[in-house]
Amino acid sequence: MTIEYKIEEIDDVARRIIPLLGSRLICFDAPMGAGKTTLIKSLCGAMGANPDEVNSPTFSIVNEYPSDEGTIFHFDFYRVKTLREAIDFGLCDYIDSGSWCLMEWPELVADLLPDDCQTIKIEVIDQDTRRITV
Repeated sequence: MTIEYKIEEIDDVARRIIPLLGSRLICFDAPMGAGKTTLIKSLCGAMGANPDEVNSPTFSIVNEYPSDEGTIFHFDFYRVKTLREAIDFGLCDYIDSGSWCLMEWPELVADLLPDDCQTIKIEVIDQDTRRITV
């Protein structure tokens, strides 16, 4: 499914795409500045997490948010240099936990991800408009 939306509609879009997710392992495919963290913040809010606590885990690599849907793990692999680093911080354990794993820059750890990951692609149409493909 593809949805084109204005940035101010992001919370509504998040509520619409949650039922489309067939996996709790979600990879976000988008260029820098496209709104990956913004969409994740809205998804977390729609799942009952406090959206004010959701921020980019660029330096911590993973953030954890309690929600009505269980624990949500939010990853940003942008700073991960090797697969060994991802293994050492326990990525495989997070994936095997059954919890939501929302992953930015997943291509950097693709060899560790199972086949049942679902991808959300975000395309920038213009400054205020995005297109999401689930």
